[in-house]
Amino acid sequence: MDWFESGWGLSLIVFLPVIGALVVLALPKAKETLMKWTALAFSGVTLVLTIAMAMRFDYSAAGTYQFGTAMDTTWIGAINANFHIGVDGISLPMVVLATFITVLVIIYSWNHWPEPHNPKLLLAFVLILATGMTGTFVALDLVLFFVFFEVVLLPMYFMIGIWGDRSIREVPIVKWKIEMRLYASLKFFVFTLFGSAFMLLGFIALYFKSEEALGYRTWSMLELSDIGAAGGVFTGTFAFLVFAALFLGFAVKVPMWPLHTWLPDAHTAAPTIGSVILAAVMLKLGTYAFIRIAIPILPEQALSWAPFIGVLAVIGIIYGSLACLAQTDIKRLIAYSSVGHMGFVMLGIATMTAIGINAAIIGMVAHGLITGLLFFIAGSMAHRYHTRDMRRLGGNMLLMPKMGVLLGFAAMASLGLPALAGFWGEFMALLASFNPLEAIGATSLFRVLMVIGAIGTVLTAGYMLYMLRNVNFGEPSEEWLDQEFEDVDRFEWLAWAPLVIGTLAIGIFPKIVFGATNDAVIGLVEKAFGG
Repeated sequence: MDWFESGWGLSLIVFLPVIGALVVLALPKAKETLMKWTALAFSGVTLVLTIAMAMRFDYSAAGTYQFGTAMDTTWIGAINANFHIGVDGISLPMVVLATFITVLVIIYSWNHWPEPHNPKLLLAFVLILATGMTGTFVALDLVLFFVFFEVVLLPMYFMIGIWGDRSIREVPIVKWKIEMRLYASLKFFVFTLFGSAFMLLGFIALYFKSEEALGYRTWSMLELSDIGAAGGVFTGTFAFLVFAALFLGFAVKVPMWPLHTWLPDAHTAAPTIGSVILAAVMLKLGTYAFIRIAIPILPEQALSWAPFIGVLAVIGIIYGSLACLAQTDIKRLIAYSSVGHMGFVMLGIATMTAIGINAAIIGMVAHGLITGLLFFIAGSMAHRYHTRDMRRLGGNMLLMPKMGVLLGFAAMASLGLPALAGFWGEFMALLASFNPLEAIGATSLFRVLMVIGAIGTVLTAGYMLYMLRNVNFGEPSEEWLDQEFEDVDRFEWLAWAPLVIGTLAIGIFPKIVFGATNDAVIGLVEKAFGG
């Protein structure tokens, strides 16, 4: 029996982590080492299966779904929801990214536990997050997609709320004083739930409207995409309202300006591994949903909304960069940088071209590797210095030169230096903006957005160099001169070296990503917009 062809291989990739979480929770609390090895084993086997799937993937047919379950595999018969999963050239890089980051997070946490010390619960949350993230990338049924999309909400909420920053902050307007971890976790939960409510309403509307085209109701993303491509059903006010609902649901998760305000607080408050997972993978759920659901199912509305999305994306690029220049907290600076980087991803998507959507996907992968590394380093520095205030962190190259070099490398990659992974997403998004899809009818606007986005790349270089100047260079302040600092330890090397290698490899050989995505993206654009 071929496990991959029958759908079992992909199902294992999705569900092995949550099985591992249950095993970890069942272990005695005193068996901490066994918990670590158990979590690493389940996540490691999941990664090995993912690599095996990537090796067996037929890249000549990247536009078709492979290794999936049958479309009519009944899950909840009462509402006609099916357990339909599959992977194509668009979702494959995202599944690899999610399983890859999960393993690195567990390796890093081996000797870097946040307080309170509860590895059992923390590892279980990481593994549950892995199932939610990979499940979202392979789901082909809207109900299944929604369930996986929401599975990530509670583990991250508790991760921030339990292990987050305990400093006190004042809540705006009401002037309440509350711990940062509680404020940030609640804000994350409320924003995400708000978006999800609208997303669900959009899904339900599509489900009922599909009966007009098919004679029966369906949640299938493939069938709904066929209806969208054919035209005549998802039109008018109905289509506008549904796209608006989906836009709110997905934009919160990206997050796009002005729905981004939960992100800097969540990143600042979250423990290091929480920030890494959030930045490296969870932010990609919203952008992936735009590509997988909004564009193919509602192509006419996607064209209508494209200029609006492009404008918001560019505002996010400039706003995020300017906000970075105003920060003194290194984690908060990296958090705001994500607003800008995801702006480039959304700008690529807004062009509705194959070049732009390819740029968005490689931008997502690159951001996952680079910003994940930045948050790892920032967390380790905060652990050693017991502060994230960049005004106190000068002279790091003298105190911890290896960590300083890694921070410099990650910063250069983040600002889009050629031959590193971050270059391709930004460059190609700007290139696509010069010639957006002609059917959008806003070429002049997109060329203006291209120029403004290019200014954003200069600002990105500015805030990254600003960070390096404040953290790496100069002389250490007197408070650090009499202290001994451990440079990068072996667990950090094991967790960070793969990110460095991945950043270099994709920067030099972007075909690592484009070899999977290009044909699938071309097929998506041709089907949705007729070429």
